[in-house]
Amino acid sequence: MAVATSTLLGRPVWYELRTTDIKTAENFYKNVVGWTTKPFEGAGQPYTMFSRSSDVSVGGVMTKPSEMKAPPFWAMYIAVPKLEEAAANIKRLGGKSHTEVIEIPNVGRLQMWMDPQGAAFFIIEPSPTEQRPETAAEIGEASWHELLTTDWAAAMKFYQDAFGWQPSDQMDMGPEGKYQMFNRPHGMIGGIMNKPKEMANVPPHWLIYFRVPDVDAAAERIKANGGKILNGPMEVPGGDRVVSAEDPQGAAFGLHARKTT
Repeated sequence: MAVATSTLLGRPVWYELRTTDIKTAENFYKNVVGWTTKPFEGAGQPYTMFSRSSDVSVGGVMTKPSEMKAPPFWAMYIAVPKLEEAAANIKRLGGKSHTEVIEIPNVGRLQMWMDPQGAAFFIIEPSPTEQRPETAAEIGEASWHELLTTDWAAAMKFYQDAFGWQPSDQMDMGPEGKYQMFNRPHGMIGGIMNKPKEMANVPPHWLIYFRVPDVDAAAERIKANGGKILNGPMEVPGGDRVVSAEDPQGAAFGLHARKTT
């Protein structure tokens, strides 16, 4: 089933770990999330793809470029119908380009940007290939996109104007301020909040949560494989459970399990 252009804008379609040790990262996420791995030959450099069950690719891992001063991190690719049009709009809204346009045969054209508060993301104009229907995340797929920033309201306005994300539920977090959730046409996909005070020196960033069957068991696997728990495991409103963590190279990520009925 092909994805219509009208639904392509703003759809997160790929997740990429930029790290300092590909092999160690491969083994960590295979053990923690349950992904399988396979090399991708079209990248022009060593690149490994992560796949969930049924050999469905969900993300990749590559060596972080030496000129990139940020610590290892997970990057999100947001689809756009026309890259130049999206780039011009993002620039008009206060975003800043971080790379030139990169073209990868049979994958698409992509470019890294930073939002007005400094959080990085990629936009991608995918190659015209068949896309999976947009549905709720399955086990092994990214299920929540959380932005930790310095001005949640301004950030929500930016992503709404850039990608059509719609603000939905809002949660009062007391001294931390509001937690603003946002939707795509098929449902809620993430939330935006101001960074807590203890993260004052951490730049604004996206934290990607991947779905697992059992967060508590996965948290034990994180620790057993050299990772570090940052927050949780804990229950969130609605009954789901989450944990945020760092992998052995220091890249932050989250895990998410649906509540059991």
